[in-house]
Amino acid sequence: MNDAALLDIAREALLVTLKLGAPVLLLALIAGLAISLLQALTQMQEMTLSFVPKILTILVSLFLFLPFMLSTLGDFTRSLMDRIASGG
Repeated sequence: MNDAALLDIAREALLVTLKLGAPVLLLALIAGLAISLLQALTQMQEMTLSFVPKILTILVSLFLFLPFMLSTLGDFTRSLMDRIASGG
């Protein structure tokens, strides 16, 4: 296996990582911004008010995006195993 193949695998792994993490992180960011705006408008600085909705948003988004995440990870694993079997 040469350097170009290793760089290609590393690049593909980073792209898969971004595909898997981006939807959940973006929804958590949006929920956090909305809660922060609500807290700033109402001047209510309760820690559980910011924690619980973000956790619920992350759990719901993981539930919704799980099929996409599993298929993406499965495709990457299959392509990686095919490269290993073919010798590079």
